[in-house]
Amino acid sequence: MLERVLQFSITQRWLVLIATAAMAALGLYNYARLRIDAVPDITNVQVQINTEVPGFSPLEAEQRVTFPVETAMAGLPQLLETRSISRYGLSQVTVIFEDDTDIYFARQLIAERVQEVRNQLPPGLEPKMGPIATGLGEIFLWTVEAEPSAKNAEGQPYTTMELRTIQDWVVRPQLKTVPGVADVNSIGGFTKQFHVMPRTDALQSYDLSLGDVIEALERNNSNVGAGYIERSGEQYLVRVPGQINALEDIRQIVVGNHQGTAIFLGSVADVALGSELRTGAATEDGREVVLGTVLMLMGENSRTVAQRVAAKMTEVNRTLPAGVVAKTVYDRTTLVDATLRTVRDNLTLGALLVIVVLFLFLGNIRAAIITAFVIPLSMLFAITGMVEGEVSGNLLSLGALDFGIIVDGAVIIVENCIRGLSERQRQLGRLLTREERFVVVFESSRAVRRATMFGELIIMIVYLPILTLTGIEGKMFYPMAFTVLAALLGAMVLSVTFVPAAVATFVTGRLSEKDNPLVRWAARGYLPALRLGLRNRAAVVAGAAALMLVTGAMAMRLGSEFLPSLDEGDLLVHALRIPGTSLSTAVEMQHALERKFMTYPEVAYVFSKVGTAEIATDPMPPSVADTYVMLKPTEDWPEPRRSKAALVEQLQRELPLVPGNNYEFIQPIQMRFNELIAGVRSDVAVKVYGDDLDQLAETADGVLGVVSSVEGSEDAQTEQVTGLPFIQITPDRPALTRLGLNVDDVQSVVSTAMGGTAAGQIFEGDRRFDIVVRLPEALRADPAVLERLPIPLPQGAGSIPLSEIATIERTTGPNQISRENGKRRAVVTTNVRGRDLGSFIGELKQKIDTGVDLPEGYWIDYGGTFEQLQSASTRLQIVVPLAMLLIFGLLMALFKSARDAAIVFSGVPLALTGGIAALLLFGIPFSISAGVGFIALSGVAVLNGVVMLTFIRQLREAGYALDDAIREGALTRLRPVLMTALVASLGFVPMALN
Repeated sequence: MLERVLQFSITQRWLVLIATAAMAALGLYNYARLRIDAVPDITNVQVQINTEVPGFSPLEAEQRVTFPVETAMAGLPQLLETRSISRYGLSQVTVIFEDDTDIYFARQLIAERVQEVRNQLPPGLEPKMGPIATGLGEIFLWTVEAEPSAKNAEGQPYTTMELRTIQDWVVRPQLKTVPGVADVNSIGGFTKQFHVMPRTDALQSYDLSLGDVIEALERNNSNVGAGYIERSGEQYLVRVPGQINALEDIRQIVVGNHQGTAIFLGSVADVALGSELRTGAATEDGREVVLGTVLMLMGENSRTVAQRVAAKMTEVNRTLPAGVVAKTVYDRTTLVDATLRTVRDNLTLGALLVIVVLFLFLGNIRAAIITAFVIPLSMLFAITGMVEGEVSGNLLSLGALDFGIIVDGAVIIVENCIRGLSERQRQLGRLLTREERFVVVFESSRAVRRATMFGELIIMIVYLPILTLTGIEGKMFYPMAFTVLAALLGAMVLSVTFVPAAVATFVTGRLSEKDNPLVRWAARGYLPALRLGLRNRAAVVAGAAALMLVTGAMAMRLGSEFLPSLDEGDLLVHALRIPGTSLSTAVEMQHALERKFMTYPEVAYVFSKVGTAEIATDPMPPSVADTYVMLKPTEDWPEPRRSKAALVEQLQRELPLVPGNNYEFIQPIQMRFNELIAGVRSDVAVKVYGDDLDQLAETADGVLGVVSSVEGSEDAQTEQVTGLPFIQITPDRPALTRLGLNVDDVQSVVSTAMGGTAAGQIFEGDRRFDIVVRLPEALRADPAVLERLPIPLPQGAGSIPLSEIATIERTTGPNQISRENGKRRAVVTTNVRGRDLGSFIGELKQKIDTGVDLPEGYWIDYGGTFEQLQSASTRLQIVVPLAMLLIFGLLMALFKSARDAAIVFSGVPLALTGGIAALLLFGIPFSISAGVGFIALSGVAVLNGVVMLTFIRQLREAGYALDDAIREGALTRLRPVLMTALVASLGFVPMALN
């Protein structure tokens, strides 16, 4: 079969070259369709169920909302696990499904269960599913700002309330129409509301209550249709408009009657524009701003969607009022483009190195160019496969391409053809005719094609174990393995079609390989070593065995990690304050922190999210802030050669001088990776499971002490479980009974007075704003007002102060209640720096086992990226040996000899010794990426062994003595072996340096 393909490729060379050009054109077409991203999206199939629970403490949110919703999710098909968070005013349940679950099917199942559980929840609560977005879906962030000279319609500077209104009703609706956008999130500024703020003394003087105010608003803010009438052949619709349009309309509403005189709402309440009780804020460079975030639809490409949003943002800015601008502060395209530049530069430099090696060894520029052409052609072939296989191009899938490995088969064929053509010319003493050239190319290609085909198959086989990885590690490395296999398949096809056709067509004229000084120099150095090895065979074999044993022992000292970190160019600093810190205080502290960041010349600008945004995809209390530190390009730093790690070390030393904060240093995408992998933002999570919150907090504190003592632990801290301050109002039930009151009577008045009750909406075109009844801010903050708050008595019998029917006290309670798979948990987190993750976890587990006493019914589990390392390692420990057995079987099929197969296979462990030594020399821990490199190295080692041993066997069959056959075969195949080894290793050098 191979012979017929080779014969056809040479005799019908122009047809083959045209078909190759068509394949390249298809690849170029698919290149425009290829999904591009910085890293693979490892998001699992998950759905968030968010329920706003105004006024509920974390304990109440857990008991009355989280637990029923979580329980309702049990038993869903393909359910993997559930996680939940209960915070003040919010319940969030995250339901995670198996990877092959369709997201829309999962959401339909959850919608059915939510509908079933709705009647078990307190009245008025509406569980809502989060956007159909991935964990890496925050791809574009911007601030809505006004220039200092900008004025609103009243001639005044824009307020943050007006900017938030522009964000919600001008910017957001336009961006939501962009294809690939799942939703647009907003945080910062103040959401506009119309506030009705009753004066309690005025209400009491007219014997009115807060309920009367709410009822009056609801009864005076509606439009009613009354059918139609016909008159003179025309139809007239009858309507009674009664909708409120302005503040004055609210003031003129009649709320009661006193001695025959109407009491207007404006007489008993202040009516003014106000804002909602915020759950979050946004800041930039030490000032408060409005921040918007695009959430990308699951399955879309971040670069494409971000480019669409950026283009739309240009249009949006033309629709904003004069002086108001939507300024981009984070664009995922920047990171993706930087990644692509890295990949492009690495691939280009790698390809150039390959071409240089080929030219130096072949001594023929046309032959080097033909071989080098396999690089872009196989790349275009792989791109077509990636598009059809829905595999994205990213740092791993494209960066893992080693063009040296890809062109190895073509290198061997071209080298043998050049050698055959030059020998045939020397024998005939003249240039070859076209037919003679075709015959030599055919014979030379056929001589090595079977061996190289087996070698390429072996390289492809060693990548197959990566395809068996599942879960997060599978999502991470599958694109890489798929891309490499597609490129290798393309190179294999090209090496039996394009390469022989191109050599037969374009390699003409006089050839001579004797004048190549590099090959002669290599042969002069190699021949004495070869002779020495042949004379001392036993010593060489023993030395090789000893080297493998020593290297194997040294490999046990290697550290381990899941994946080396991608330098995203920017920082994310997680700022944590004392639980219970108010939002306004947290914002002021954030201003001070950002002003500190701006003193560093390496920092371009800083922006932050404090607390929880409108869509609670990332629920945080007001005491926590995500601080995005956007760095300048390194060439603009005062010391361009200074590393980012050195800057982080300086920040770790100096930022604690800003009082009131603890910090975690990480990167935006890295944080999301960790969150998706383990549900926490740090490298390592120690999870303590149990029932009692106080006991969980105490045990977690003990674990924290152990974690902090382990070398390499940085930013260690416990999840803020307790310490949230409360004003607790406990109704006196006997007193309520004597007065004929219900607990709900007290709760509704306190809820309206302090938290506010929505009593309708005001429409301004498409915009709509709530009418909220609550006490003025000055009164809400006065404890004495709370004590005197009048509670209406039944049947209009007046009112009674709250303090006489309830106990009002200050206390502390849970700050957050986290659950996982139906059990409460507390988490201790830490980042690992200065050592590998594997040894850190090993030492940590040992110290916790001996240093932490767990109460009965409590247990500890671990989370973080090391889980994926362990999972991948366990699977590879099974699959890699099976692949090695398959390789040995292929070698048996090729050589028909177990001894010869074993000789070639011995190159695998011997080749790995160099890789292990390099890791030890440079202090690099073993990672799955390094494992992939070892897998590729094994394939190259086997390929070289096959090429050399095949020729030695041919010489033996021709009658050569064993030593002569080995000497002649080794020298003859020295050039192709050196070329394949050098191009394979040099092809990875640029990526290693970057």
